[in-house]
Amino acid sequence: MQQARKLRRDDKVAIVSLSSGMLGEEYCSHNIEIGVRRLREYGLEPVFMPNALKGVEYLKKHLEARAADLKSAFLDDTIAGIICAIGGDDTYRLLPYLMEDREFVNAVQAHPKLFTGFSDTTVNHLMFYRLGLSTYYGPNFICDLGEIANEMLPYSRRAFESYLEGKEYKEIASSEVWYEERTDFSRAAVGTERISHKEERGYELLQGKKVFEGRLLGGCLESLYDILTTTRYADEQAVCEKYGLFPAKEEWTGKILFVETCEEKPQPALFEKELEALKDRGVFDVVAGVIVGKPQDEAFYEEYKDIWKKTVNNDQLPIVYNVNFGHATPRCAMQYGAMARVDMEKKVIIFHKPIVFIFLLYRDLPLSLKK
Repeated sequence: MQQARKLRRDDKVAIVSLSSGMLGEEYCSHNIEIGVRRLREYGLEPVFMPNALKGVEYLKKHLEARAADLKSAFLDDTIAGIICAIGGDDTYRLLPYLMEDREFVNAVQAHPKLFTGFSDTTVNHLMFYRLGLSTYYGPNFICDLGEIANEMLPYSRRAFESYLEGKEYKEIASSEVWYEERTDFSRAAVGTERISHKEERGYELLQGKKVFEGRLLGGCLESLYDILTTTRYADEQAVCEKYGLFPAKEEWTGKILFVETCEEKPQPALFEKELEALKDRGVFDVVAGVIVGKPQDEAFYEEYKDIWKKTVNNDQLPIVYNVNFGHATPRCAMQYGAMARVDMEKKVIIFHKPIVFIFLLYRDLPLSLKK
């Protein structure tokens, strides 16, 4: 698996809207101003791809425009990194435009670039994973660089800074605070601080051994569930199956599953169905352990813990709960394919170098997908 180089001062970074087009709406104009300023403070130059700011309705109708922006970013030798504007719920629709475009696939493999985002961006990450590029489930433009407090949240800022050359993560520990999600994201709220709480629990070991390791693979639980079902979109399961998006059981062997819930805060009954979908694919039979993200606003915090243990039904499988990534703030960055050692004696997650290789590149895909 290829790893893109880290970002350097004077690098250009592309901003893409691969799912929701909200970055192009007036109600996000202040997020753009704030995000651009913060990127430039790091010595980075933001490049908004041609369709990134065309708004929700345009991008909903023009899948090819979203895909073209991502392809253009990979074909542009002056661009070193790609930052997703935000998530959404239908980026899977881009798969035919990208996976069947040999020029795009070749560009990804010949010119790897740092790529970051979370939520529905899970689908993009799994596409890149299939193509052999290691990417980051981490900060995006609107939620992190465009955070409307006076400063980026310190823990999230450290996550973004881990993308900078010489500032890579060696290990992560629990944030000392967590924040409630905002209810007012408007320009009038710029400069207001989030409601914060002292982190009372830290990382929790629900079951299994205290120390385990493996390469990271996962994403947003709702996105993974949507990939495997027709619950949200009637054609999503078929589209994702065609391109082999969800890793086969053997590809999960020895991995650490990292997974978190989205802002929809699924009711416990739905949450259980989502975990059952992973169980049915044999994921819990073969992974080395599970890292679970803190639920946003700590919604169903205790209920989810019980459902994890009930659904997995194997008290030997290590499950570490309440880790700061994904939709709950603040967030760290999880690198796909990175070798991680979870040490609950020290309550840290340690990242080992090198990242290097995994399994399946485009050349290994069935011929039917290479037309």
